[in-house]
Amino acid sequence: MDADQRRKRKRANHGGTSALKLILSFRSLTLGIILFLFTLFYFSGSDRSPFRPVLRVSGFTRVFPVLLTQDYFGGGKSLPLVIESRVLLPDHLLLVLSNRVRRGESLECVYYHQLGDADLLDEMLVKLAISADDYQESKSIVRCELPPVNYSAVVDLRRPGGEVVEGNWMASSRRAANQTADEENSDSVPDWGKVVYEAILDWNTVVVLAKGLNLKPRREVDPAEFRCHFSLSNNLSREESFVFTTEATAAAQEVVRCLLPRSIRKNNTALAEGIRVTVSHVEDSAASPAALPSVAKVYNPKSHGMRGEGEGKYELCACTMLWNQASVLKEWVMYHSWLGVERWFIYDNNSDDGLQDVADELNSRNHNVSRHVWPWIKAQEAGFSHCALRAKYECKWVGFFDVDEFFYFPRYSGQTPLPGQNSLRALVSNYTDSPTIAEVRTMCHSFGPSGLTEPPKQGVTVGYTCRLQAPERHKSFVRPDLLDMTLLNIVHHFKLREGYKSTNVAEGTAVINHYKYQVWDTFKAKFFRRVSTYVTNWQDDHNKGSKDRAPGLGTEAVEPPDWRLRFCEVWDTGLKDFVLGSFADVGTGLLPWERSSSSASR
Repeated sequence: MDADQRRKRKRANHGGTSALKLILSFRSLTLGIILFLFTLFYFSGSDRSPFRPVLRVSGFTRVFPVLLTQDYFGGGKSLPLVIESRVLLPDHLLLVLSNRVRRGESLECVYYHQLGDADLLDEMLVKLAISADDYQESKSIVRCELPPVNYSAVVDLRRPGGEVVEGNWMASSRRAANQTADEENSDSVPDWGKVVYEAILDWNTVVVLAKGLNLKPRREVDPAEFRCHFSLSNNLSREESFVFTTEATAAAQEVVRCLLPRSIRKNNTALAEGIRVTVSHVEDSAASPAALPSVAKVYNPKSHGMRGEGEGKYELCACTMLWNQASVLKEWVMYHSWLGVERWFIYDNNSDDGLQDVADELNSRNHNVSRHVWPWIKAQEAGFSHCALRAKYECKWVGFFDVDEFFYFPRYSGQTPLPGQNSLRALVSNYTDSPTIAEVRTMCHSFGPSGLTEPPKQGVTVGYTCRLQAPERHKSFVRPDLLDMTLLNIVHHFKLREGYKSTNVAEGTAVINHYKYQVWDTFKAKFFRRVSTYVTNWQDDHNKGSKDRAPGLGTEAVEPPDWRLRFCEVWDTGLKDFVLGSFADVGTGLLPWERSSSSASR
């Protein structure tokens, strides 16, 4: 870098110095106040023996805050944005920001060559971010391409044409980030295979979601094997980090439940929100536990999106996780809303097909849909545990089923009347006052392509009419307040608390039409990338006979010549006839999900 370039860079950075100092001073003051209150609550407890302040914790994430300030310091309306965490996912780098990015705003990812020399910081590569999205209630996430070979995973952001603001503290961080040793870089940004990624408050405990525990599916383990560690600092590897350690009370799959520090439990559990947390194995050294890297801060669902006082809980809610299925969401929500579902939790697993626009349209039709960005790949079971905790504050019952699954009340020889509005809610609410029933299970019928080669224009309920004869599996509605403390689930049903049980709905009363094997292009997209933690992706070369795959297709995305006729043993037009008879507009013949929000009257 020549002398003229250095002078220009110095002048460019000088203008933001006073404002930058002001922001950093404010953040330091805020953190100091929180630390003081946290310490005060801790030492106010009469019995502090269960809590062990840990002054040095190895193996935690290094986090370097970055301010994006071009518009802010230039007099525009954009506020500074702070990178809180980074995670290396299998196909992209995820950045978690402490505040919101404007919807539709364009950002650039800045990659630094691993030179280990602060004077060569201009050796960088700039690429447009893949996408940006809202996260939790007040944060954002930005997805960047994976760093090229020999570039650091400590990637920054900037607005197009702007500069990344760097003070002396940033130059120091950059030198630390650009170590040539691979292990130093991997310590700086955790890999998806080993990281604590979410933490959610549940009364006087915190439920921590983590990759890298190596726990087997469908099993709970002895919680005494784990501890949780809490800190007010982003950088948990620093010696001055103020850390509490507490015991785990439950553990299964990717979920560990730990007690909050007693000082918080005693005074105000809401104070836990925003505190960073991680997990370690007890067998590791107590003086320096090998805790997992963490990007998780405690989230309190009770303080966000709650119903008003006196409104009570919704009788029936639904939760699902999806990827690029915006085209079928309207049909699924509008049909089941008619059957009585009052509240929708949509966990969006990195979709890029305009799902938020569909959610906005549904809300404009009063369908009460909340889209929750879930950026974590292959983490459906943990996501449903997360959703169950959110839903229990708002819902008496919550159903866990997919957007290609539709409840249907068959008609029996004219003796059973066709279902009316809210039939599903009425069915489930019959068990609300039961002293023992906490789960209602319904069997599924799997439908095939039904001779089609293109997606049906009127929706899956009308288009697919041929299925397998024998039912497969079941889906459930559960009482979220009566689930086992482990939150152990096999995607669509949970382990219940001791003393509670499930009940099965008779197949003549209700079934689920599962439109599992659709036209080839739709099927191929769905099975190429599965959201479930323990379900094999289609292209993976094992477990080929599982019902979670398409038996007989192997691992190649090659359409069989007879695909449109497969999985067809029984022609079943029951739901199609019901939908056309009950939902079609008498004048146009259009179904509600075919009409735009401006012309919808239902």
